[in-house]
Amino acid sequence: MKKTTGLLAVVLGLCACTTNIAPVSAPTPAPVPVPVPVVAKAPPKVALALGGGAARGFAHIGVIKALETQGIRPDIIVGTSAGSVVGALYAAGNDAFALQKMAFQMEESSFSDWSVFGRGLLKGEALEKFINQQLANKPIESLKRRLAVVATDLAAGQPTVFVSGNPGTAVRASSAVPGVFSPVVIRGKEYVDGGVTSPVPVRAARQLGADIVIAVDISEQPTGKSNQGGIDLLLDTISIMSVTLGSFEMRDADVVIRPDVKGLPAANFQQRHEAILRGEQAGFAAIPRIKELIAARSQ
Repeated sequence: MKKTTGLLAVVLGLCACTTNIAPVSAPTPAPVPVPVPVVAKAPPKVALALGGGAARGFAHIGVIKALETQGIRPDIIVGTSAGSVVGALYAAGNDAFALQKMAFQMEESSFSDWSVFGRGLLKGEALEKFINQQLANKPIESLKRRLAVVATDLAAGQPTVFVSGNPGTAVRASSAVPGVFSPVVIRGKEYVDGGVTSPVPVRAARQLGADIVIAVDISEQPTGKSNQGGIDLLLDTISIMSVTLGSFEMRDADVVIRPDVKGLPAANFQQRHEAILRGEQAGFAAIPRIKELIAARSQ
């Protein structure tokens, strides 16, 4: 009997012990990190604003050549006068080497259609035809790169930016140097050279949403030579105006490239190779600053 009582006491003691043991809960699982999607910042929109300067416009090709060798290809091309000619050909998909080849094969007769009874020495129809042929008659809005052509509304005295329609007509209007080319009528309005109001079209580039504007200024101080021919004298007069007016607009540019065009006559197409070389030299000099800006705006 004593053994049974002792055994019962042991069992009861064990039961009492188990009732005092706290239940062990399962460990809380560690939180699972939720991946945050990384949204890549859109690269900055780069615009190339090509200024006017007649035959010195071949320097634009050299600048484009330098940019392309460093992988810099503008999203927006804006051109005034000679800059609109190069700009239209570039926006159509021609790379720098194609532009250079085109320049060497280009005949001055492509632009020379003399006007006997017009309001300028040249009609400009030959230039319009040349541009449209090179662009396969595509409208501005169908080109591979976004193109804007700046001309001057003769009645309003204000720049007009063409972003659609016939590129040949727009370039002809933008290049219609008063006294040299006849004014161009578009939708009932007369237009002349864009350089009269916007020698280097930086503001137009900004209006089109450019984050970085690279301006190319090919203007030159007037030669001051005596006994100049009529065209050279007229172009010298326009240069005086363009240098002053262009300096204000180029304040809004991020980078200004100024090829050394000294000694390159605005009316001389024979020095196109030299103009391209000088443009290329100036373009390479600006590359570090351009890359710095692109990197900063991409972060």
